[in-house]
Amino acid sequence: MKIICIGRNYADHARELDNPLPEQPVFFLKPDTALVLNNKPFFYPAFSEEIDHEVEIVLKINRLGRHIDQKFAHRYFSEIGLGIDFTARDLQGKCKKKGLPWEIAKAFDNSAPLGKFVPVKSIPDPGNISMRLDINGSTVQKGNSSEMIFSFDRIISYISKFITLKIGDLIFTGTPAGVGPVRVGDRLQAFLNEEMLLDFYVR
Repeated sequence: MKIICIGRNYADHARELDNPLPEQPVFFLKPDTALVLNNKPFFYPAFSEEIDHEVEIVLKINRLGRHIDQKFAHRYFSEIGLGIDFTARDLQGKCKKKGLPWEIAKAFDNSAPLGKFVPVKSIPDPGNISMRLDINGSTVQKGNSSEMIFSFDRIISYISKFITLKIGDLIFTGTPAGVGPVRVGDRLQAFLNEEMLLDFYVR
């Protein structure tokens, strides 16, 4: 199982980090050791002083696929969930300045809390899915799949040109504007179409 994350897939988020809008999907990987399941707490790592939250819609791949045509991509996932792409922003900034890869800032242990999944068939319109992240009861991020630069089908088709998708693979599809820091003691709750799928604390 692998975790594939899409960067800069919401225009407002790209602008808030002063990044150019991509012409093709931008993706990077996290290892399976990044996962935090069952609403277990996220433990703030000692190597960073600036851990940012990034809430994202997550697709779970349900069949083997390579070189997938975009018109068939919807057949490759049947469940949708929510996850957090935690980013060590201070480390990422240092990597950017030196032109280095970002794994140290993105792929560290426990950097991908993952909530429960819901069937795609239970969602009236996968192209119009709302999500939000609340911290300590206040909304900090809101977005909708209709605002994505690259659709779910486009993402799956593009990734599969380079990497074979396998059953159980996870695709984090990008985060909307509003990313920001978390602190020890924070409670994070993520909602998909008003259904809470993720609820955990930072320790």
